Amino acid sequence: MSVFRAASWALFAQYYSFILTFTASLILARYFISPEELGLFSIAFAAISLIAFLQDFGVGRYINGERDLDREKIRTAFTLSLLISWGIAAICVGLTWPLSAFYDNEALVPISLVIASSYFLVPFAIVPQALRQRELDFKSSALVDMGAATANATVSLYLGWKGHGPMALAWGAFAQQAGRAIVAQWRAGWTAPWPPGLSQTGKLFAYGGTNTVLVACMQITTHAPELLIGRVLGPISVGFFARAFGLAAHLRLLLVGAVSGVFFPAFRKIRDAGEPIGPPYILVTGAFTAIMWPALAGLAVLAEPTINFLYGEKWVESAPLLFWLALAQMCFVSVPLNADLPILLDRQKDLVFRLFLDLATALTLLALAIPFGLEAIVASRFAHGLLWIVLFASFVQRITGFSWRDWLLTQLRSLAVTLLAIAPSLIFYRIADGPQDAGIMQILASAGCGVILWLIGLWLLRHPALTVIIENLEPVRRRLLRAST
Repeated sequence: MSVFRAASWALFAQYYSFILTFTASLILARYFISPEELGLFSIAFAAISLIAFLQDFGVGRYINGERDLDREKIRTAFTLSLLISWGIAAICVGLTWPLSAFYDNEALVPISLVIASSYFLVPFAIVPQALRQRELDFKSSALVDMGAATANATVSLYLGWKGHGPMALAWGAFAQQAGRAIVAQWRAGWTAPWPPGLSQTGKLFAYGGTNTVLVACMQITTHAPELLIGRVLGPISVGFFARAFGLAAHLRLLLVGAVSGVFFPAFRKIRDAGEPIGPPYILVTGAFTAIMWPALAGLAVLAEPTINFLYGEKWVESAPLLFWLALAQMCFVSVPLNADLPILLDRQKDLVFRLFLDLATALTLLALAIPFGLEAIVASRFAHGLLWIVLFASFVQRITGFSWRDWLLTQLRSLAVTLLAIAPSLIFYRIADGPQDAGIMQILASAGCGVILWLIGLWLLRHPALTVIIENLEPVRRRLLRAST
């Protein structure tokens, strides 16, 4: 499968999953779930995730990045994945009662137990899905993601309608893992580590060690705010934070999340061919920033009317949080593939050092912000994002060899089209309703005008993302012409 077709399948699955998940979360938030109930689920999910992240152990990256992958290595990867995953899942189950005691809330016990139990199903999806991704079979990967999203939305909505509150979200998470495992096994031909084997663990442990540090730092950085907010300010504040963070993160995943997985095997082929990585990396960076920055900046500017329209007045306290979190997400797409490329190019030790430094930075900023309340905690995420760019841009430049001049020009062009995209929203605030009173028509009008100015800006500035967009649309144009004739 070509990179374009792989990206097309990945995007289709991402759009499907986003629309389904977003619609389900909107219905649940408006009619069935309160901020406090969402906060309870978010605390449980964040706490369990801090341990459950160890399950993957780099197996997916190992299978995608290994030069000579044979049957014995696959069996070793599957066996090790199963042993580690079940051990970690058992630990997660055991931690549900201490978690409840730490937050002094018995309602966390059943929620945490269901979430923790879902991780017993994870290893049955890791290896099968990675094998399909290695072959750029993103049709299978897309079906896995779509099946998981469908299971989660269906179960969550049904149980929410039946009045199960946060347990509806917990059982939805369980159904998601079950759906992922079933579809992954189906697409891979119902594979299993039988007979089990552990004869090829050397390089897998090297991948696993780096991946464990990578995911640990990411999980702690991502979930520390929820856990600290829950401890200091309570589950209601966690609910507002989770709603804002979920909206910003979902927008990022909608536009570039799925395609990111396509680039790892694509860059592996460039590496194996001995070709320079810098020029294609600049194109990827341009595409990421030119698409994501305007969308996230628009979400930040329209945060209050968007929250009001989608979720209702009971969630309005999420709006200022969404503003800062959307800006933070802009930072984290400025240097794409910051972890994947170092692993692919055997720079794991340098990556680990920067991951620990980044984690220390994030936690320090959080600790400094806690005394000043919820909005200060969220603003610290943006400050962390700015420092994250400084930390990783120079590192990725050294290992890829991209031109600083080309990188800076690409970033400046993306910033220019971003300012053009949000200009109509700011103008409408001055000549029409302000953020508190703006309705759906004003949101759509300002967003529509922003898209038009964005496209004009891409063309006037000769942004490299425009070339990528045109090249990706060209096969679609040819198919439409063939269909019309």
